[in-house]
Amino acid sequence: MNDLEDYFNKNKKRVIDKWSHYFEVYDRHFSKYRGKEIVLLEIGTFQGGSLQMWKQYFGDKAKIYGIDINPNCKQVEEEGIKIMIGSQSDRDFLKNVVKELPPFDILIDDGGHTMLQQIVTFEELFGHVKPDGVYLCEDLHTSYWKKYGGGHKRKGTFIEYSKNFIDQLNAYHSTEESLPVSSFTSSVSSIHYYDSILVIEKRPTPKPIRSQTGTITIPDMETTELKGFEKFKARRKYKLSLEMNKLTSFLKLPWKNGDF
Repeated sequence: MNDLEDYFNKNKKRVIDKWSHYFEVYDRHFSKYRGKEIVLLEIGTFQGGSLQMWKQYFGDKAKIYGIDINPNCKQVEEEGIKIMIGSQSDRDFLKNVVKELPPFDILIDDGGHTMLQQIVTFEELFGHVKPDGVYLCEDLHTSYWKKYGGGHKRKGTFIEYSKNFIDQLNAYHSTEESLPVSSFTSSVSSIHYYDSILVIEKRPTPKPIRSQTGTITIPDMETTELKGFEKFKARRKYKLSLEMNKLTSFLKLPWKNGDF
């Protein structure tokens, strides 16, 4: 049990509503910020209990901000905790958030959980996360709930939207115009999917460089002990296999084993 889960279990202050497996994920990605002068934004303040939890976990140097659509949530403000009232699906409001608040070390989207809200929030606020910051969107199971606009493999869900991040993360290796290097490619070091949670860790990421060290001791496949015609056949079969793999990949033909 980490400190966040311990706080939650002993909580007698404002209400906190979290799934039990979230605390391990939080601690794994947030612990490096403890005791530092950080800026945290949580969207969806509810009763304000989680904001108090973050304040205790990160310490007095942390600046904690919350966003909620409910004007009554201003009541949860206290020393070290400030609340802004507005809708996370309102792009103009979020643009104002970027103007008013300092860049975030940590951004937690625990708001309304609809597809539009999660996508708009990412598009407007991800760029305001610091170069070494963390973006965490939780309760992604709503991408599978129809009442939230979700559904398995349904276009427009945040899950399907976020799957494009995997391509962007690997764009340095793409040779196709459909997958150019983007600001996401050059600013993100890793993506982590958990049950109902997506964590994106930022870090300036230049184009990777491949290198090789050590001494080669294993003979190449084409320089085996085979002699004469047997060596010719083995080499021909190997080259034919490589060429067919290239051809089928170019034509995007399906093969059961992923190999010719």
